[in-house]
Amino acid sequence: MPAEATGVHRVRSIRDAWNSLPTPGQVGVGLERFTGERMERILAVVAAIGSTALGIQAFLNAATRLIRLDGPHLAMMILVFGPLLWMILACVSGRWVRQACGAFAVVYVLALLLWPAVVDRTIREPSEQPWIFFLVNIGVVAAVLAFPLRLQFTWALALPLVYGWVRLAQGDFSQDFWITTGFDVTFTVILGMVIVSLAWMFRQVATGVDDARLAAVEAYAVAAAAEAAEEERIAMAALMHDSVLAALIAAERASSERERTLAVGMAREALTRLANTEASIAQAGSDEPVGRSRIVAELRRTLSERGADAVVEERGVAIDVPGRVARAMVLAARQAIGNALIHAGGRGLHIIAESHERGALVLTVLDAGAGFDPEAISEDRLGIRASIVARMAAISGSSLITSGDQGTTVELSWEPS
Repeated sequence: MPAEATGVHRVRSIRDAWNSLPTPGQVGVGLERFTGERMERILAVVAAIGSTALGIQAFLNAATRLIRLDGPHLAMMILVFGPLLWMILACVSGRWVRQACGAFAVVYVLALLLWPAVVDRTIREPSEQPWIFFLVNIGVVAAVLAFPLRLQFTWALALPLVYGWVRLAQGDFSQDFWITTGFDVTFTVILGMVIVSLAWMFRQVATGVDDARLAAVEAYAVAAAAEAAEEERIAMAALMHDSVLAALIAAERASSERERTLAVGMAREALTRLANTEASIAQAGSDEPVGRSRIVAELRRTLSERGADAVVEERGVAIDVPGRVARAMVLAARQAIGNALIHAGGRGLHIIAESHERGALVLTVLDAGAGFDPEAISEDRLGIRASIVARMAAISGSSLITSGDQGTTVELSWEPS
C-alpha cells in the first residue's frame, strides 16, 4: 500500500478513536443500572419458574372439573390461564414483562370476583380447595414485577381477602368454612408480604451497587480528566520552553541588530503566553472545597511516583480550600519538589502543610541542597517564574523563595480574602 494511503488510513483511525471517547456526561452510560437490570431479570426468571409449577398444578385441578363440560368453568380457565401463559412467556423471554404481569394481576382479581357466579355450589367440604386458590401468590408475584411498591403491598393484602370472601361465599358462609378460610387467608397474607419484602430488599441492594459503581466511574472520569489536563499542560510547557530556547539561540546567532530585536521579541511573547496559560489552568476546573488531607495525599503520591523518600508533615487544624486553590498549590508544590530532586538531589527534602483557623493554608518545601540565587534566574527559566510564582499569583496567593548555603525553602501561602 502506498505511504500516502497508509498515512490517510492512520489519520482516520486516530480521528475515529478520538471521536469514540465519551464525554464526562456520557461516562458510565449503560452501566449505571446494570445490577438493577440483572436483578429484574433474575426476579422475572424465578417468577416464571414458580408460575409454571403452580400454574400446572392449578390447571390439572381445574381440568378435573371439565369432565361434565362445564361451560362457565371453561370460560374461567381461559380467562385466567391465558394471561398466565403470556406472563410466563414474557418472564422467560424478558420482553413485555411489566405489561404481561400487570395484565395477569388485574385479570386474576376480576376472576376472583366473578368466581361466585361460576362456582360449583354442590361443593361443601371446607378442606377441598378450588383451583383458583393455587394462583393467589402468583397474583402477588405479578404485582411485584408490574406495580410500584405501594400497589405491591396492596395486592399482597387485598388478594387473600378477596379470596377469603370468595371461599366463604362458596360455602354459604357456614361455620366450618370460617376456620379453614381464616388459616388460608392468614398464611397467604404472610407469604405475600414476604415475597414483596424480599423483592424490595433485593432491588435496594442492586440500587446501592449501581449507585456505588456510578460514583466510582464518575470519580475515575474526573481524575482521568485532571490527569489528561496536567499531561497536556506539561506538553504545552515543553513546547513553549523549546520555542523560547529557539528564539534565544536565534538571538545569539543574529548577525544584525534587527535580527536580535526580532528574536528577543519572539522569546518575550512566548514567555508571556506561557505565563498566561499557567494562570488560566489554575483558574479552570471545579471549585468545590478540597480538604487539606487530600492535598497532603496528592503530595505524598507525587513523592511516591518520583521515588523520593521524604516526609509530608501536617500542622494546624484541618480546613477546606476552594478547588482551584488546591489545584494551583499542589501543582506549584510539585514543581518545587521536582526542583529539589533535580538540583539538590533530594537531600533533606521535607514538606510541611500548615493550616490556620482563619482558613489560611501554607505549603512549605525544604531541601538541604547547595542553594542558588533566586534573583539571578534568567527569564527563560520558567520552572519558578511560571510554574510557581505565576500559579500562586493567579489564585491571589503568594510565594516566597529563600535559598542559601544551608538549602532552599519554597513557601506557598494562601488565605481567604
